[in-house]
Amino acid sequence: MKIDREKVFEVLKTVPRGKVMTYGGLAAAAGYHGCARAIGRVLHTNDKPIVVPCHRIVFSDGSLSTAFGFGENVQRKWLEEEGVTFTPSGKVDMNRHNIG
Repeated sequence: MKIDREKVFEVLKTVPRGKVMTYGGLAAAAGYHGCARAIGRVLHTNDKPIVVPCHRIVFSDGSLSTAFGFGENVQRKWLEEEGVTFTPSGKVDMNRHNIG
């Protein structure tokens, strides 16, 4: 299945500041249910990281990707700047911030 990059990015732009979405949630919202890994590959092509807020996409358990294009610490920094909180184990508090 070919993933429409622009469609994924348009859905991603709807994730508000202070919220996160999982790779699987983004895949489903963009019409690609079950294609979370492919969505991750698409996010690596993002050349407008603030306009297209790929830092708001996390794993289903709230952990951050070690392969985040700008560095794992950068992803956490950007999320914290938006008000996203983390659990003592270093994962996003999914009960407070996950929208899908």
